[in-house]
Amino acid sequence: MPESLPVVPDPHRTRAARCGQLLAVALAALLSAVLTACDTDRTGNSRAELSNGCLACHESSESGFNAAHSFAASNCTVCHAGDAQATEKEAAHVDLIAFPGDLASAERSCGNCHADRVASVMAHSMHTGHGMVATTRTMIEGSEGEPGTLSLQSLGHGVADSMLRKQCASCHLGQPKTEHALDVTFDRGGGCAACHVNEYPENAHVALTTRVSDGRCFGCHSRSGRVSLSYAGLAEVGPGAHDSADALLLADGRRVERLHADLHHDAGMACIDCHTGVGLMGPAPDAALVADGVDIECTDCHANSNDRIAFGEWPAGTESMSRHVPFPVDADTQFFTTQNNGTPLWHIELRDDGAFLHTKNTGRVLQIPTLSAEAHDDVRHERLACDSCHSQWAPQCFGCHMEYDPGGEQWDHVEREVTAGRWSEGSWHAQNTLPALGVDEHGRIRPFVPGMVMTIAHPDFEDDLFVRAFAPLSPHTTGPSRSCSSCHADSDALGLGDGKLVEEAGGLSFYPSLRSLGDGLPLDAWTNLDGSLGGRTPNPAQRPFNEAEIGAIFDPDIEDQAR
Repeated sequence: MPESLPVVPDPHRTRAARCGQLLAVALAALLSAVLTACDTDRTGNSRAELSNGCLACHESSESGFNAAHSFAASNCTVCHAGDAQATEKEAAHVDLIAFPGDLASAERSCGNCHADRVASVMAHSMHTGHGMVATTRTMIEGSEGEPGTLSLQSLGHGVADSMLRKQCASCHLGQPKTEHALDVTFDRGGGCAACHVNEYPENAHVALTTRVSDGRCFGCHSRSGRVSLSYAGLAEVGPGAHDSADALLLADGRRVERLHADLHHDAGMACIDCHTGVGLMGPAPDAALVADGVDIECTDCHANSNDRIAFGEWPAGTESMSRHVPFPVDADTQFFTTQNNGTPLWHIELRDDGAFLHTKNTGRVLQIPTLSAEAHDDVRHERLACDSCHSQWAPQCFGCHMEYDPGGEQWDHVEREVTAGRWSEGSWHAQNTLPALGVDEHGRIRPFVPGMVMTIAHPDFEDDLFVRAFAPLSPHTTGPSRSCSSCHADSDALGLGDGKLVEEAGGLSFYPSLRSLGDGLPLDAWTNLDGSLGGRTPNPAQRPFNEAEIGAIFDPDIEDQAR
């Protein structure tokens, strides 16, 4: 059965027929050449020349393929290797690739036809974990390490790397798949198949698909920034949270509560309706973090002033998108492009009465609302990113304790076996509220959440290490704009934590609500009024508001405007 997210099904999502699209003659020729190349095994034998003995045992696997991969129905070795002419199982399975798409063997399977994609995915931070490794090492050990070691595949055995091995390294595309089944909560890795397989049927071959379901994102992206949870309106709560009528328990034991879902989720949009293939798989050598490689911007849909591109002028590397266009086009049909990479947004139809998004998985057609000039043309707010105002809440954890026991044992996600040493984790203060705001590396005002407010106990340390760092996050909880007072009269928004911020003789004074931790800051704070405490971020160019900015922003008498 197809997988599903652990959320209430959206009643608006219905399957709709999609319009067919004839490809241009040149594109047809290109695809024919590609498929011809794929229609041979590694010795150069054509499908017609092969005796596909695989089907003697795997008869049902001849059906189930989608049209793009139908050539493989009678040529199993194109993807699985092995020997299709052998008559004994042992001989047939020599050099067999049981899980095509695993990155360890992807060059020999998917790479036969998609070499460029495989190469870019291998270098992508969803595989390497570049930013996660660099940040964890810097915060714990003071240095990100040697350049050639900035990947989850190159971890050593220092304190930071040990923690990553035992706690974090399961979430990368290079984790091998071990069974022909899906689990929306626990799935990690699988390379190409991590995204492009939505179902494992009992009596047919899997159908590889570009219609990637949200469940394929959930296994990893319901962790860390929790965007898969947040998008669906699910907020993880701490172990001390009280039960409520809306309390749910995920399959991995985490407790969640229902909050406002992202309005795009409520409209029936999947993750891939915003996130393009270029952003998810394209080459982004300078993108240390997954977020740095994102192709799409809110304004690409809601206020697109980028150069448009005609269907007949799409750039090299984007031709394969054209067969997915769900509405009639000709060579002169115009398309929006993304600001970051100039990617044609092939599922957005530009009509005389507006722009219309065709959802990629269901075919539902949604008119895109345009950005209101009256509400947004304010030079005082020109540095605000869309999510600084339109995020309804963000997941935030302000208390974590990590402790290493050298006498214990634990699964090592790099070695893929149980090894000596065990990390245990305890947490306490979690909240799902409007986040703090800060300044990103581009000078934009963005939501920031605690990436680490953590004590670490390890035999290598004389005393427990305390780390406090905040990181920018796009919460994926888009909705109506937050109120004026929630920024201008709120100490949380200014990064000071909950408490009372007042104007007194000589300037501002802050009286926190929560106790201070080892660094002198309240539990839920990022910085203090004069910026002398806290303020750490993964990127030195990111920062909390400084004293002058806090003074300029704070206005306890501000009146909320009608929204």
